[in-house]
Amino acid sequence: MTARPPDELQWAAVALIVVPDPDAFLLIRRAERTGDPWSGHLALPGGRRQQEDPDLLATAIRETREEVGVVLERLNLATALEDVVPRTPVLPPVAVRPFVFHLAERPPIVPNPEVAGTAWIELDPLRNPDAREELSLDVRGQRRIFPAYRTAIGPVWGLTERILTLLLR
Repeated sequence: MTARPPDELQWAAVALIVVPDPDAFLLIRRAERTGDPWSGHLALPGGRRQQEDPDLLATAIRETREEVGVVLERLNLATALEDVVPRTPVLPPVAVRPFVFHLAERPPIVPNPEVAGTAWIELDPLRNPDAREELSLDVRGQRRIFPAYRTAIGPVWGLTERILTLLLR
């Protein structure tokens, strides 16, 4: 057996859970954790594929149950979006497959310790150009500009912004 090349991607999956009346999706705030490059960020429920996961859809379903207590089923799956990878070279080499799930109503949310908070964010306001902003952040001492969506609970940027942009297209 050969060692895994350092640039080989690790796979992860997220669940973009959409509910009606009005159309909204579940957003989480990741808990602050030392060594977590996405610590404190707004994100979608999800995480890295485990050996016991038969596929990435199973990863999204398992991670959502673990992180927010929402039980998703394959029959709730609407579609999978394009895979996304971080554009920032200092982040781990991960590829994320986003899965869109439609539920008939908002389920109860029971966050685990990895989740500092949750919110349902309406989709229609994000379609307005005024919902877009540029976020200026320091990355390893260099100022970088990232596209973001403005929400009531903070900016959505990075991989989550890119996934939402795919959905809103």
